[in-house]
Amino acid sequence: MKYLKLIRYQNLLMLALMQLLFRYGFLKLQNIPLALSDWQYCLLVLSTVLIAAGGYVINNIFDQATDNDNKPNQVVVGKSISETQAYNIYLALTVWGVGIGFYLSNVIAKPGFASIFIMIAATLYLYATSLKQMMLIGNLIVALLLSFSVIIIGVFDLFPVTNPGNQQIMSNLFSILLDYALFAFIINFVREIVKDLEDVNGDYNQGMNTLPIVLGINRTSKLILVISFIPLLMVIFYINTYYMPNNLYIATLYALLFVVAPLLYFIIKMATAKKTKNFHHLSIILKLVILFGLFSIAIVTYNIQHHA
Repeated sequence: MKYLKLIRYQNLLMLALMQLLFRYGFLKLQNIPLALSDWQYCLLVLSTVLIAAGGYVINNIFDQATDNDNKPNQVVVGKSISETQAYNIYLALTVWGVGIGFYLSNVIAKPGFASIFIMIAATLYLYATSLKQMMLIGNLIVALLLSFSVIIIGVFDLFPVTNPGNQQIMSNLFSILLDYALFAFIINFVREIVKDLEDVNGDYNQGMNTLPIVLGINRTSKLILVISFIPLLMVIFYINTYYMPNNLYIATLYALLFVVAPLLYFIIKMATAKKTKNFHHLSIILKLVILFGLFSIAIVTYNIQHHA
């Protein structure tokens, strides 16, 4: 169990499930050619998960002091797992993840794409060692990396088999992936700042330079309140522009119940949140919004195929 806690297995399961859902609940049902076979796509998911797991490990190594202040019961490195062990695990996970990425890049005859995996692994290391301490930079990086886990699906499964004959449909599908990636980016960016609000005391003790430390808890909470209207309006726009005109009532109901409603709940609760437990609760709500938002792709695809 200590090793599962080290790699934050719940987040990794969510990441893998999301990528599998985009493939088998969306792309596979579009009657288009895909660059990767099923087992090769599973390798892409595995590579993403391994690199992300390595990122969590290196983050836990460098966050020992902060976590001892903020979440002493969840600290693994330095207690149940030695720092040397953690470094070895980080190295193994990252090397295997990048190695699989190198293999897949050659499978699709795009060897230069291997640099994507190297860049992601390097960014995770830099985030843990230095970038995390820079105001907003760390938040942006984490949000970008999550959104890129959606974009990479199109890069490896759509782009290599795009040709003049199917360019329009491939472009449309890639555009949908970008929409979901943008949604994931904004929600996760907000969530990262909410987590900073939750961890403000420990971060302050360790000399971190997060937004709540610079602006204060009240101002940061008000800023988050304003920003959180952006994804809400995005979803409402999407419903009015794409779902309702095409009679996608199941997708509309799903979006209202599982995305719009939780976002409204978050906004209402954020307006009065003051304590650490409040921010922790709101962070979980946003995590569910990301999960339900990304899962909606399967609901939309099902609704399109059965609506009439």
